[in-house]
Amino acid sequence: MSFLDICLYISMPMIILSVLMSLFRLIKGPDIADRIVSLDVLTSICISFMAAYAIFTKATMPLDVSLILALISFLGTVSFAYYLERRNLK
Repeated sequence: MSFLDICLYISMPMIILSVLMSLFRLIKGPDIADRIVSLDVLTSICISFMAAYAIFTKATMPLDVSLILALISFLGTVSFAYYLERRNLK
């Protein structure tokens, strides 16, 4: 067992724990802005999970998917921020 395997076996449960904490904030969030930030954090965690999975399986396809997910997440966050700004101006 190499050092990389040990790091991956330690990081995967931490990633799952952070997903659960982010889902808790997504469900319980008192405001829509908190839920949007939680959704953005959840996509970032998903990207990190895909990167760790790509390292673990030595495949490159999850890295392509994570790049596309990052671009879509960025556009979604910007559109939600625009929506919240427009809603507060009225």
